[in-house]
Amino acid sequence: MSASGGTKAIVAALLANLSIAVAKFVAFLFSNSSSMLAESVHSLADSGNQALLLLGGKRAQREATPQHPFGYGRERYVYAFLVSIVLFSVGGMFALYEGYEKIKHPHELTHWYWPVGVLVFAIIAEAFSFRTAIKESNVLRGRKSWKEFVRHAKAPELPVVLLEDLGALVGLVLALGGVGLALLTGNGVWDGVGTLCIGVLLILIALILAVETKSLLLGESAGAEEVGKIEAAVVDGDTVTGIIHMRTLHLGPEELLVAAKIAVSHDGTATEIAAAIDAAEARIRDAVPIARVIYLEPDIYSETEAAKGPDREATPGGPVPHGSGH
Repeated sequence: MSASGGTKAIVAALLANLSIAVAKFVAFLFSNSSSMLAESVHSLADSGNQALLLLGGKRAQREATPQHPFGYGRERYVYAFLVSIVLFSVGGMFALYEGYEKIKHPHELTHWYWPVGVLVFAIIAEAFSFRTAIKESNVLRGRKSWKEFVRHAKAPELPVVLLEDLGALVGLVLALGGVGLALLTGNGVWDGVGTLCIGVLLILIALILAVETKSLLLGESAGAEEVGKIEAAVVDGDTVTGIIHMRTLHLGPEELLVAAKIAVSHDGTATEIAAAIDAAEARIRDAVPIARVIYLEPDIYSETEAAKGPDREATPGGPVPHGSGH
């Protein structure tokens, strides 16, 4: 996994969640708090999620094979999608079940200082992990809003870690609120209410991750900025006079496929056209380094052929617009 995959953020989140999971489970054993049990399972699930992201990044580095000629870069999207499933099933559904059971059969909290102390510790640890994820994300985010970054990031790891850490922090506050109200009122039902809120939160985050990652799995084009750079790089104004149509596809977060039919001058020789295509490929790679697989097909552009179908809607110098993001 490259630096843009957020390995540092993933490792920080993994270490934080493992330590928090152990602390929360110990607190549950001493206090009988269902919020603590739900939160310990949540942290354990998060730890497994980070392990999945690291495994996906490792497997995505495998070399291309005859069966998978474009490599395994998109395997990172598969593991990110698995994370959303784990977060939904293990984290969210378990918390909902625990909350329901606690409301139906409330129990008095004992040794209240255990859950309170662990929650304070967990909030500090998660805040450190969240800060690391924010710092790593800011390197790639640029001027995008956080919503745009999560929605349009091609590397899935940082958005996953960001949302997980955010959910963990909010969940910890909810757990602290549930435990606090149960202690103040002497009614264990509030502990169950806090657990239910945690479950709803985790399911919402899991659904957001599933929707965004599904789009990456289906295959997304390059972002608008990259498409603009490629379009500018293709045309040299001499032999290559325009783009008839173009398609881009992410083979992985850091690997882009570019396929285009380009308009060439009528009087160019085969040697000149071949040299122009080679030069165009070089310009594309200079402008967008992640454009690793490039297919350029030369054609003679005419207004008559342009009217034949949607693939010939563009005029030389005016390519068909391409969507980006999800």
